[in-house]
Amino acid sequence: MPHRVVDFLRSSANTLEFQVSTFTKSGKTSRRRESPTGAARVGHGITERVAFASSEEEDSSNTTPPRSMSPLLRSSDSSDSAHTTSTASSTNTSKEVVSAKDHHHHHHKEKDHHHHRISFPGMHFGRSNKDVHANTPASLDWKLESPPIVLYNDPESSTGALVSGQIFLNIKDDHDLLDVESINATLQIHVTQKRPFTHHCHDCTHQYTELKKWQFLDHPLVLAKGQHSFPFSVLLDGHLPASMDGPLASIAYEFKAEALTKVNGTLQPVIKLEKVLDVKRSLATSEVPHHSIRVFPPTNIKANVHYPHHIHPTGTNTLQIRLDGIARLNPKVGTMEYWKLKKLTWRLEEISKSLAPACEKHAPKLPVPPTPAEGSDGQPQQPKGLPRTETRIIGEKTIFSGWKSSYSSATDSHIELELDYFISKSHASPAVCDTRWTAPGTSTTHEVSHQLMVEMVVSQEWAPVGKPNLVTHTGVGRILRMHFSSILTERGGIGISWDNEAPPIYQDVPESPPAYSELMMAGESMDGVMESDTLMLPSGLGSAAGSGRSSAVSSRRGSAEMQRR
Repeated sequence: MPHRVVDFLRSSANTLEFQVSTFTKSGKTSRRRESPTGAARVGHGITERVAFASSEEEDSSNTTPPRSMSPLLRSSDSSDSAHTTSTASSTNTSKEVVSAKDHHHHHHKEKDHHHHRISFPGMHFGRSNKDVHANTPASLDWKLESPPIVLYNDPESSTGALVSGQIFLNIKDDHDLLDVESINATLQIHVTQKRPFTHHCHDCTHQYTELKKWQFLDHPLVLAKGQHSFPFSVLLDGHLPASMDGPLASIAYEFKAEALTKVNGTLQPVIKLEKVLDVKRSLATSEVPHHSIRVFPPTNIKANVHYPHHIHPTGTNTLQIRLDGIARLNPKVGTMEYWKLKKLTWRLEEISKSLAPACEKHAPKLPVPPTPAEGSDGQPQQPKGLPRTETRIIGEKTIFSGWKSSYSSATDSHIELELDYFISKSHASPAVCDTRWTAPGTSTTHEVSHQLMVEMVVSQEWAPVGKPNLVTHTGVGRILRMHFSSILTERGGIGISWDNEAPPIYQDVPESPPAYSELMMAGESMDGVMESDTLMLPSGLGSAAGSGRSSAVSSRRGSAEMQRR
């Protein structure tokens, strides 16, 4: 009982002190009570202390006395009334604080929403680029005049491909005369490593090989408004790779042109033109399919396969298989054992190999090669990159029927089938043609190859001789796997290599007939007319010139005498 009195007095004292402090603060801030920031500042410490009271007095919030009446004037002697007044005042204060915070939060939300709608045109990349192109006094364009770029035959025997076209400098109508300082262009091979030696390193990810550089102006010129053309041409060597976008790396031929102009003596932004050339390679295909024989021990099964060695990204390819030795006679028990084909699966695989080079900054991080053995002449070579390998499936299918089987006898039993295989179009990235290229002077190597995998599942069965319908399964099965190397190449179409289209060069003309010499002969007068005969004789037949001349003169004399008679 005494402890309850002590707690009551202590709570009453704390409540009175709290009311006095609240009254003092409310008197000082009565003039700015309408400010939401001030209300939040006054009731910041109240909300936490009387949060429980606000939930209990929520229903009686409408009956609370006005805030202008002081709690001390109503009841200063009674502790119960003081406690009730304090609770009500605290509740009102907490509600005002909450409303003030809501208003303050709503105010900040409006500010955030307002800032969200602000746009900065200068920070928008697309708009800034348009503005830059709009302010330039001219623009660059191009036109290719050569046929599609195709490298015919393999890299060792290909003569390359010709690329020719024109660059157009279009000067706008706003400028009658424009000072053009320079017009330059470059053609380079851009290799992008998708699994570089060091991630987030530009030099490890991108490698460039310059093929050709053009400088169209030797000195600055003043050009009038309109379109001005500048021709260009280049011969791409036959050993260069075709354009590709593989899982490990991509190869692109980038053509970049830049023009530098002046307006009133002030340099203008550089006018740029960037294009990508699509370079393909086409290998000569044979009309006769490739023939391969495979044996599968310990069985007597032998497979004769005919398939095209070169395949194309589009279209289908035919594979012919004949299985022999699928039956065996067991004379001891008078049974015939058969191998029956249950399932066949074909799969086209693409193997990509690439050497991710290391830039000068990250080259010291390469592993140290092992020391060569004593007495060996080979010198240890520091590796210049890390090899990458990846295999992906570009086409597959499983079939359970469609072949012809014959089990007439042990020596004449066979299985024949023809299947069409192709490259699937459902992959995210297209298939890459066969490529093998090493950048000159660098360690950047790329190799792409393909192979066809055929997997056949056969099961063994037996039946009495002469009764093939009484078949019994033995439970023995085999998986027959075959791999065939395939070369993926583009179709040549109706195009041919550029050197076959051009006329022959003088040095390439075969040996011609012997040269001729001119011999002037004075003939006799016939019918009062003096004739002059010119004989063209080979230079090697000079000894016969006299005999030819005498025979010609004698024949003319004889004919003249016959006419006179």
